[in-house]
Amino acid sequence: MKIIQTVEVKQILTEKSRAELHEKFSARKRKLQQECDQLRFEQKRLEKSAKYSPTILKQYFTKEIDDRLEKIKLLEFQLEQLHILPLGSELKEREVQALVDVQIGDRWDDIMNTRAIIIEDGIVKEIR
Repeated sequence: MKIIQTVEVKQILTEKSRAELHEKFSARKRKLQQECDQLRFEQKRLEKSAKYSPTILKQYFTKEIDDRLEKIKLLEFQLEQLHILPLGSELKEREVQALVDVQIGDRWDDIMNTRAIIIEDGIVKEIR
């Protein structure tokens, strides 16, 4: 029988992966800042059209902008942590699903142990 199990994918921090993660976080931060600017522009445009209640517009756009600002703060924290972490640290990147064979006589605890795929600079280094 085959079962589906969640497997963690971890990345070993190297100079190359640190630079890639820094660029990825910075790009996401820039995108969120652009979205905030766009939302402010849309808010002003809709306020001038007078089709919608100003208080409802303000509430909606304030919530949307605040959501993005919260994500920006999280990215700034992740960027700070990225510089603090020593090389060789394992970072959880994501989770994937894997098919696991289960046979009669297998030890259930061994099957259910958390599994992990370790990646270094884009290459699978180890499967635990």
